[in-house]
Amino acid sequence: MALALIACQTLTDQPSSDSANTVAPDLTDCRTIEHEMGEAEVCGQPQRIVVLGPYFLESLLALNVQPVGYADHVPFHQGDYTNPSEQIPYLGDRITQPLKNVGLAFQPSIEAIVNLQPDLIIGLDDFSEPYENLSSIAPTLLLDYDAPEESLRAIAKAVNRPGQAEQLLIQTQQKIEKAREDFVSLIATYPQMLLLTSSSQLQNIRLSNSAGLCSSLVEELGFQSAASPGFDNSRPLSPTPISLEGLSDFDDADLIVLLGDDYREIEDVDNFREHQLSNLKQAWSDNKIAQSLNASKAGRVYFIPAYLCYGLPGPIGTELYLEELQEQLLPSD
Repeated sequence: MALALIACQTLTDQPSSDSANTVAPDLTDCRTIEHEMGEAEVCGQPQRIVVLGPYFLESLLALNVQPVGYADHVPFHQGDYTNPSEQIPYLGDRITQPLKNVGLAFQPSIEAIVNLQPDLIIGLDDFSEPYENLSSIAPTLLLDYDAPEESLRAIAKAVNRPGQAEQLLIQTQQKIEKAREDFVSLIATYPQMLLLTSSSQLQNIRLSNSAGLCSSLVEELGFQSAASPGFDNSRPLSPTPISLEGLSDFDDADLIVLLGDDYREIEDVDNFREHQLSNLKQAWSDNKIAQSLNASKAGRVYFIPAYLCYGLPGPIGTELYLEELQEQLLPSD
């Protein structure tokens, strides 16, 4: 940390060509933003933003703001993001400039962040790096993953675009309400949905609860969460593990959605979707218990990458997840 602070002081005393081109903050235009660790003051329009995690990169891009540094939650790519569209899943094609890689979202490189001379850092409130280490470099917002709307508003206030955030929230809700109308007939016939998360080999099967976008969106559309007798599906905690044998307790489910959640040996985002789903589909097809369920016999089992709703809980992820549900569950015209 001492070396990082020395490096920061050196960079301050001897600006690089990048810093020479940075617009000085307007100290007459300052906002105080509340976040999980207290308050941060941001002045002017931030020009050099470092964002830690796709869940906040999503919000920044939805507000049409480009960062200069990024730390992913999963090590999809080593080295700097020289070609983001091929190196950052789902969000890369919205990035218009190369990004510096500053490590992992929950364990970023302080040295890499210092070298970027950021004027704003955005990250998760639950990771290993002390807040003081980041806030000594630049104004820092540490936000709650489980509160995407509040996080979007905080980020929008920091980048001077609060009105745009409210418009995004309105538009997202309008899309959900429109989709709810489209799902009315399907839900009237098949109201019970079993929402599962699993790795590619049907290991670590988890039953999604009502917390988080994965479950909350399907419930907002009107589906009822399938549950076995005596099972509490309302706990606002992490998804609950169930065994393969336990799948038979959910045979009343009208349809099943499996969220593929396998990040082993991920090196190329070009085949990200296939990597998440192809082996899971095969494992489900080969498993006798899975195939004995009524939803399997009726052909009402669907597969969606978990990253869409777990990794991107904001406006972009909501739209992409909604499109997946519509495309797969609704009959085509």
